[in-house]
Amino acid sequence: MSDDQKRLIVVGDRVLIAPEEGEERTNVGLFLPPSAIEGRQVQGGRIIATGPGTPMAEPASMDEEPWKIHGPDVKYLPMQAEMGDYALFFRKAAVEITFEGKTYLVVPQAAILVLVRGKHG
Repeated sequence: MSDDQKRLIVVGDRVLIAPEEGEERTNVGLFLPPSAIEGRQVQGGRIIATGPGTPMAEPASMDEEPWKIHGPDVKYLPMQAEMGDYALFFRKAAVEITFEGKTYLVVPQAAILVLVRGKHG
């Protein structure tokens, strides 16, 4: 596999976010109070990619242990977050990664507080 074929694949119920540097007002118009900025409790950024969602076991396989369930017919509870959304999320839940010189954050969907969708000026 050559270097130009590398890509990140997000798994499970996680999202890949390009972080926005902390300011009082985000570029989509959300106002962050000083208490959120000072402690870096929340952060915002643009969603670059999402995982498939949370895997769901089929009712017939409930007698099996979850790690024994496998097969091509895995069903997922879909993600509410979508690529291109602006997300405001709990900073403590984010994991910072660097891929090909760019910094990204991997955030579980449960840590996302709000999504801004629509016109992305």
